[in-house]
Amino acid sequence: MSTFESRKRQRELNEKLIKFALISAAAISILTTFGILFSILFEAIEFFQLRSFWYFLTGTTWSPGVIGSQFGALPIFAGTFVITVIALGVAIPIGLGSAIYMSEYASPTVRDYLKPILEVLAGIPTVVYGFFAAITVAPLVVKAAETVGLEATFNSALASGIVMGIMIIPVISSLSDDVIKSVPDSQRKAAFGLGMTHGEVIKNIVLPSAMPGIISASLLGLSKALGETMIVVMAAGLRPNLSWNPLEDMTTVTVTIVNSLVGDFEFNSPETLSAFALGLVLFIVTLVLNMISLSLIRKFKEKYKVNTL
Repeated sequence: MSTFESRKRQRELNEKLIKFALISAAAISILTTFGILFSILFEAIEFFQLRSFWYFLTGTTWSPGVIGSQFGALPIFAGTFVITVIALGVAIPIGLGSAIYMSEYASPTVRDYLKPILEVLAGIPTVVYGFFAAITVAPLVVKAAETVGLEATFNSALASGIVMGIMIIPVISSLSDDVIKSVPDSQRKAAFGLGMTHGEVIKNIVLPSAMPGIISASLLGLSKALGETMIVVMAAGLRPNLSWNPLEDMTTVTVTIVNSLVGDFEFNSPETLSAFALGLVLFIVTLVLNMISLSLIRKFKEKYKVNTL
């Protein structure tokens, strides 16, 4: 056998080994996802055999561990929605604005200093954010509410949502900055050549082409907000409260899951199994949001391709 044929076979073998390793990695990721789903699904089905599925979704009273315990999760879903919307309302404008400034207006020197400082926020433990929310932000919210004649509790959804939004700013800002920087300069120069101002170039050229990445960054921030626990425990409280008033205390799905799993109940009790039912709902909501975001990203890509033809 010639040296050439020997090297050719060795290269083919290496290609097969690499292909097998990549297929294995993809398979492990997929199987892990299904493993997580089924581990939650079976326990959730057991819970729904003990308690009404419809009341779980629409009931307004969550009182496990008492006589005649009830598992109406609507107050928990409402609290999760309110706090997450507040967090995104803080994070998306600030994160996207800082990304636009760093990528379009800041000099390279300023950008090299600002971006690491901003990304330091991502490395702060969430318990520190919780202390900041409980000790600093919550009293400020109470005082601000009093100045306009409103009453706010020290454990409020607003304080929790604001700090949670601060926590996810680096996620949205860093990813959006990378996406905006990846827009080809040739498109900017062509727009400037047509007489557009810098602001018009950003609005009509840069942001539309970067929108799929911005949506992905916002979705990642949303997922992080949905999964946050410590800030809610320390700043928003543990009480399931069906209210749309952000100045009141309320709780979220993840906090309730923790409370259900750390109790003294048996594993097959409705109180413990309710955590898996909540986890299943959270999994489905996240999946639906991912599907919606993929659809939006696809539409933006198609629209942008049409506009650039």
